[in-house]
Amino acid sequence: MIVRILAVSLLGWILGFAWFAIFLPQPLDGRKTDAIVVLTGGAGRIDRGLALLEEGAAKRMLISGVDRAVRPVELAAEYKARLSLFTCCITLGREAIDTRSNAIETARWLERRDYQSVRLITTDWHMRRAALELHQALPGRINLVYDAVPSRPSLTILVREYNKYLARRMAALIGI
Repeated sequence: MIVRILAVSLLGWILGFAWFAIFLPQPLDGRKTDAIVVLTGGAGRIDRGLALLEEGAAKRMLISGVDRAVRPVELAAEYKARLSLFTCCITLGREAIDTRSNAIETARWLERRDYQSVRLITTDWHMRRAALELHQALPGRINLVYDAVPSRPSLTILVREYNKYLARRMAALIGI
């Protein structure tokens, strides 16, 4: 009986992993939202957020998880963006150190501004877990849309992220 339970569990993990790896979230169209939230940590995330902000896809942007030593002028230079954009429309979130604290930081930022819709930008393989964390932290009235930055993740990254996703899903089910 134990062997059967383990075999079914392994089969479930394999099928779930296949779904996770094959159907990675995709980039979103240019639809407008009240705000954009970019989670630091992967190539192309900040670039995507800045481009959308420049196009007028949102009023404001939070970059969550920025190191305390980084200044707006340095980010503007690094990403070849106007400093005035950082002054008027971008908040550097310096509280977050992981995905869960990104969600908490984002929820607090959104609540202070009373926004109704937000675009979440992160890497495709990270999107499902980041969205799960954000859904748990946000009030239900906020419409969250996903805008994944395409990547070419290794099998190791996908397995690690899938296991983290499953762990957070189970923790959420028991209320942690």
